[in-house]
Amino acid sequence: MIKDDLLKWVNKERSLDLNLLQWALPPFLAITAIIFELVEHGSENDWLGAGFIGEMIIFGFMGPTIIALILGWMRLLVKTEVQTAADLQTLNRTLEGIVEERTAALEERNLELAQANRELQQLDEMKSEFVSLVSHELRGPLTTLNGGLEMALENADTLPPAARRTLETMVGESARLTKLVQTILNVSRLEAGKLEVILGPVALRPLMEQAADVVFVSKNRPLKWEFSPNLPPLLVDETHLEEIVRNLMRNADNYSLPGTPIHLCAKLDGDKVRISIKDHGPGVPLELQQYIFERFGRGFKSENTPVGWGLGLYFARKLIQTQGGSIGVRSPIWPEPEAPGAEFFLIVPVANFNEE
Repeated sequence: MIKDDLLKWVNKERSLDLNLLQWALPPFLAITAIIFELVEHGSENDWLGAGFIGEMIIFGFMGPTIIALILGWMRLLVKTEVQTAADLQTLNRTLEGIVEERTAALEERNLELAQANRELQQLDEMKSEFVSLVSHELRGPLTTLNGGLEMALENADTLPPAARRTLETMVGESARLTKLVQTILNVSRLEAGKLEVILGPVALRPLMEQAADVVFVSKNRPLKWEFSPNLPPLLVDETHLEEIVRNLMRNADNYSLPGTPIHLCAKLDGDKVRISIKDHGPGVPLELQQYIFERFGRGFKSENTPVGWGLGLYFARKLIQTQGGSIGVRSPIWPEPEAPGAEFFLIVPVANFNEE
């Protein structure tokens, strides 16, 4: 504020000085020129000569008039500058007020967003705790139910065929529900950072063979092994990696056409190993290739789409990331338009025994 007042005073003083010069300097110069010419030509008695009249017009009239016009123009410039400076000061004060107002509004909005974020975090924590609690509490009754159904199925030879089929359906559905509960519980633990991951050197080929034996034990599905020779051990959690591989194998089996092979591949890629499972199914559209790895994300649905909850790939992505790896999909991979297929791949680190 003091700076603005000082600037106003300086501009005012400049305007007054030019005003004084405009009205005082030209008459002073005119009078001085007239006196000088009178004295000069009076001594020669040449007051009415052409030289006297010309010099009087030039130095006594035209010169002071031109100087007065120049000073008036300068005064106008200064006045314009003063007005512009005043307008700029007003604009600056207005802008400062707007900035202060917007800053205060932004700070208030940030506080509201921070509060909303804290509430959302609390709700998310409550949701995770609730899901984990419900899943944990469901495991006990489901275990008892599964045990009872399996015992009943062992003695179902005396039951009528319709009752036996009903019992087998109940066993399958109970097992599927148990798997869902376990998956939800694992996802909750993983998101809460409570799922234990123990990294260590793991041989890949035996792990893949064991997973394939479990997944394809009752399937008439040809397998094609495409492994690079002398693959180094992986630095992973053996149990969790096998769970991810089994999940990818089940997906490949569920979506592949009957009788088509599944390719189980692995090759060295720098200091990592690329594990891939290729199928001859309908493939994954490009617009869904990121979505299927999100929570509850599933590809296109049809009457023949296998039953699922959209948690398997999400859990696989989270689980492989905790082991320093990544997961992705590539599709199409075959030229057949009816069965373009898909390749789900894992990039996992290699165990480095030279590290201290």
